[in-house]
Amino acid sequence: MGQWIQLDTPAGSIAAWQADPPGAPKAGLVVVQEIFGVNPHIREVADGYAAEGYAVLAPAFFDPVERGVELGYDEAGFARGRELVGQLGMDRALAIVESAAARLRTHLAALQANTAVGTVGYCWGGTVAMLSALELGLPSVSYYGARNLPCLDDPARVASPKAPVMFHFGEHDSSIAPEAVEAHRQRLPSMPVFTYPAGHAFNRDVDPKAYDKDSARLARERSVAFLAEHLQ
Repeated sequence: MGQWIQLDTPAGSIAAWQADPPGAPKAGLVVVQEIFGVNPHIREVADGYAAEGYAVLAPAFFDPVERGVELGYDEAGFARGRELVGQLGMDRALAIVESAAARLRTHLAALQANTAVGTVGYCWGGTVAMLSALELGLPSVSYYGARNLPCLDDPARVASPKAPVMFHFGEHDSSIAPEAVEAHRQRLPSMPVFTYPAGHAFNRDVDPKAYDKDSARLARERSVAFLAEHLQ
């Protein structure tokens, strides 16, 4: 369904996976990758949201550091992904989200469609998605963002969020303690926070060690409903 395009950003031209719906788009959606790049799984996620009616872009966030990154779910992949996240930095990541959102708005306007844009992100991308809501004003869905909590230590950031964000966490996620999940409810009391009987990366259906079918299905249903409500 999707295809690679080039996306102009303040960090230079990068690749992005573009997936359009079969009919008129409902709105736009930026899919924010895990630390493994825009690999087949993330492209499948983007295609899935396009099938739901969204015009989707999944930028290759690591392109400013290293082009064409697609890592495996092994220790080497985890280690390299963490290095790339550190080298990219959050400011450049958010600038890429802004560029993708602008590209989607132009695309949607040309189709005379609703130009509202949101984001959905996973793991590291879950934190990027959260900040896209709080700082950029893009309604967002954040899946198991292990880097969320330090970002919520800024009182100004949580006092006046610019857009709503929905959170999904696994109850057995060794990288996100229950106290950290509860901190989201305390610091962002107006935002929906859901937990599931699963571990980290429970939406990653290509990884049998992580995937939890029932949790992924319910989180997806809630995410689709949230986006339909807020991207109007």
